[in-house]
Amino acid sequence: MSANAAASMCVVCKRRDAFFFRPYSGERLCKKCFVESVEAKVRGTIGKYGMFSFDDRVAVAVSGGKDSISLLHILAKTERAHPKSSLVAVTVDEGIKGYRDEALEIAAANCKTLGIEHHVVSFKELYGFTLDEIVTRAGVKGERELTACAYCGVLRRRAINVAARDVCADKVATAHTLDDEVQTSLMNIFRGDILRLAREKPVTDEVHPRLVRKVKPFCEIPERESTLYAYVRKIRFQDTPCPYASEALRNDIRAMLNRMEEKRAGTKFAVFKSMERIRPALDEVVKKDDFKECVECGEPSSSGLCRTCELLRELG
Repeated sequence: MSANAAASMCVVCKRRDAFFFRPYSGERLCKKCFVESVEAKVRGTIGKYGMFSFDDRVAVAVSGGKDSISLLHILAKTERAHPKSSLVAVTVDEGIKGYRDEALEIAAANCKTLGIEHHVVSFKELYGFTLDEIVTRAGVKGERELTACAYCGVLRRRAINVAARDVCADKVATAHTLDDEVQTSLMNIFRGDILRLAREKPVTDEVHPRLVRKVKPFCEIPERESTLYAYVRKIRFQDTPCPYASEALRNDIRAMLNRMEEKRAGTKFAVFKSMERIRPALDEVVKKDDFKECVECGEPSSSGLCRTCELLRELG
């Protein structure tokens, strides 16, 4: 075999042509070995962080996008080998005209194909407003201090927790990728939010009985590989970007990290591993808040009035 031919072969099976190159590891993989490597990495991450117990009921937060749909398929495949556990999908309908309807249909179709129970909760039923209405209402009061993403982030977190609790889930699995985790860490550093920097982790702490613990099985999967996994598996997902996404600070940080990764492969993993090493120290210096109930809605809150109710009050 010539040197060129050997270089184009999959380094795992050594039988099929490689179609994907991992710059941070130097691996060349065929489609089959690539898919198996992503699934094995997710299983390894779940085991390393002890994300699930054998009889957990797990709510998978499914938006309809590439990451959450890929995670749903991998967890469904894993669950078949562990019949004591059970999966249920939860989807949040923020109320974004011309965008969310397609995602809801795709999420429902994937759940039906996999035979997974699917529950939808909406901003409108929880808060009385769709996100479109919130953006309009906030804009009427003058120049918006918060972006649509800032409102959505707070309200989505509450909605996912409420939905997971409603379906009696022990854990809620979100499809935050390596990219998401690193971006979030840097955002919290840039904002000086050390408390949130300490709280964000692959498995959240148990802080209140009404807060369902979150786990992130994709936290060591680059977004590029999550996307490619969906394409190779021919999984249908929504590829239309959210119309409000351009407002987010996250976009600037994503672009910066992608430039760094292109120049120095492995940068994202290096940041993630650094955060994991310093997190115990962060836990020591950050005061542990005693979570109580919000005086207005009764949901868990680190202060008298939760952030969700603060935003809704501002909207009038």
